[in-house]
Amino acid sequence: MADQQLGVLKALDVAKTQLYHFTAIVIAGMGFFTDAYDLFCVSLVTKLLGRIYYFHPASAKPGSLPPNVAAAVNGVALCGTLAGQLFFGWLGDKLGRKKVYGVTLIMMILCSVASGLSFGHEAKGVMTTLCFFRFWLGFGIGGDYPLSATIMSEYANKKTRGAFIAAVFAMQGVGILTGGFVALIVSSIFDKKFPSPTYAVNRALSTPPQADYIWRIIVMFGALPAALTFYWRMKMPETARYTALVAKNIKQATQDMSKVLQVELEMEERAEDIVKDPRLNYGLFSKEFAKRHGLHLLGTTTTWFLLDIAFYSQNLFQKDIFSAIGWIPKAATMNAIHEVFRIGRAQTLIALCSTVPGYWFTVAFIDTMGRFKIQLMGFFFMTVFMFSIAFPYAHWIKPENRFGFVIMYSLTFFFANFGPNATTFIVPAEIFPARLRSTCHGISAATGKAGAIVGAFGFLYAAQSQDATKTDTGYKPGIGVKNSLIVLGCVNFVGMLFTFLVPEPKGKSLEELSGEAEVEK
Repeated sequence: MADQQLGVLKALDVAKTQLYHFTAIVIAGMGFFTDAYDLFCVSLVTKLLGRIYYFHPASAKPGSLPPNVAAAVNGVALCGTLAGQLFFGWLGDKLGRKKVYGVTLIMMILCSVASGLSFGHEAKGVMTTLCFFRFWLGFGIGGDYPLSATIMSEYANKKTRGAFIAAVFAMQGVGILTGGFVALIVSSIFDKKFPSPTYAVNRALSTPPQADYIWRIIVMFGALPAALTFYWRMKMPETARYTALVAKNIKQATQDMSKVLQVELEMEERAEDIVKDPRLNYGLFSKEFAKRHGLHLLGTTTTWFLLDIAFYSQNLFQKDIFSAIGWIPKAATMNAIHEVFRIGRAQTLIALCSTVPGYWFTVAFIDTMGRFKIQLMGFFFMTVFMFSIAFPYAHWIKPENRFGFVIMYSLTFFFANFGPNATTFIVPAEIFPARLRSTCHGISAATGKAGAIVGAFGFLYAAQSQDATKTDTGYKPGIGVKNSLIVLGCVNFVGMLFTFLVPEPKGKSLEELSGEAEVEK
């Protein structure tokens, strides 16, 4: 075998960590911040939407979204994300990462604002327009997944590439945390004007008209960070790996990276022959791809699919689980604004204590432990903690044990993020050829979103069956939540098994991993 990696790509692999690395992390990371904020902020306001638009004066309890409407509001953005990942992943390999990168950000900005401005004379109209705009919001978010991962992997050096891509993905945690903080701040401002009652049912049933502003402000805030990074995203040069290996313009790639690295790079004499070698130009559906990367693609798609069933179920329906164990009081005991505050506080606490630290543990250890060990460890402990809270569920729902339940539940988030939630994003951006890298990442991510849709819709209906209730002999567990947690534990165990199909990219160049640096003699 002969090493034929281009000099400009070798320069990127051995480059010291510089300012441009951190600039790329911030630019790509803010897109991911927006992705996470927009996808998960809706879980903070779904109960409020039910109280505003589905309250019946004759009813003796607060309004709530019908199951089909709740499923649509939570799941439609995921459907859009799946479509966007496939489309923009493919387009990123055809037109280039940079050309497509700005389009996804514009869609995210416009649709975040439009979602908050959803209109209609009655509930049906508002929910329909909200779902319409959230689908296209998800479509833009979907494009950000393969493009952000691919751009960061192609800019990074091989020594710290895992940490750089993980740092971009860690902005997802910051986005989730920010969503909780925004909900707390906005609801606190409005709650001062409409204070929570002393558990009077008649006050709890009343929802002030101003509550309609709360969910709209929370949803629209996601446009702000995306708008702030648009200029810098447009200023980024195309990655050298796309320019050299896909566009086959070695001269332009060398010039671009000379400016980025602030060193003088020279173009090799045989560079054009290297990138035009026909043995390296196989397609996605070719026998050569199946031979080289078929099992790899199977591994990245299945592990991401299984992970997202569990991860999105947990994130989107924390409020249902917390209500089931009594950590969030019954809706009839507080007004609509205070309910948003209580949900926001619970989710912020989980994000602050477990979700966000998990992401940054991955950043710190991924280039020493490796992707494989972190993913295997994460799936293992997610399985352990899911089963630990599911089987003795009747024990955990007792008031004196709720704190322990929250700790155990938080640990599943920690090991999801110090585990497969990060690595399933990172690995597909490293192991596939440059001309198929964005496409394969998009396929892997879209399969993950299919898992998220399964989790979101399936868990929604399962968790709605019987909450924990107090009886004369003690507490009777909600069978829906318990059985859902058992299923999620099994899903994590299967994900652990499929992890063995995924190679370890630690310490290797992208061309070495994909086979683009080697040809048969």
